[in-house]
Amino acid sequence: MNHNHSTPASNQKEVKPIAPKVKELVERSKSIILGTVDAEGNPNASYAPFVQVDGKFYILVSFMARHTKNLRDRKKVSMMFIEDETTSKQLFARERLTIDAEAEQIESGSETWNTIVGKLKETHGKVVDVISNMGDFILIALQPVKGAYVNGFGSAYFVNEALEVLEHRNEVGHGDKSEK
Repeated sequence: MNHNHSTPASNQKEVKPIAPKVKELVERSKSIILGTVDAEGNPNASYAPFVQVDGKFYILVSFMARHTKNLRDRKKVSMMFIEDETTSKQLFARERLTIDAEAEQIESGSETWNTIVGKLKETHGKVVDVISNMGDFILIALQPVKGAYVNGFGSAYFVNEALEVLEHRNEVGHGDKSEK
């Protein structure tokens, strides 16, 4: 019995990429999914509410959170923005943006601290007043380095540090596994 489900190339419908809407995905988001790694290489997935100012993403996070120590010690993070499951037409092809970024702690009481904490309050409410005055919360800037944006099957793009689309990703990888 032949279990090869591939279709001859002449019968395959070409998948056309969907125009990227990277900035719109970020604007619809109120929090970032964070991927960090500890000193032993153990991964940690978490999230944090954010504001974006001048191309950087700012998060106010507690020392008690594993991701905070990981961000301070290793200074590298993978950030993810993803379409809400309830609005997705296809869960296997949810719109998403993944960004490699560098983390930098912002000094408490500095001009940047005061400006960003004010913007966090505008965006996320009065709770920011409470947590920004707690001794265990610090402000971290996340500077994008590079990323990838996907908005459907066959519709993936490389993005730069400004979240601008560089090129359509068109490498091999979704073909019949028996061909490898």
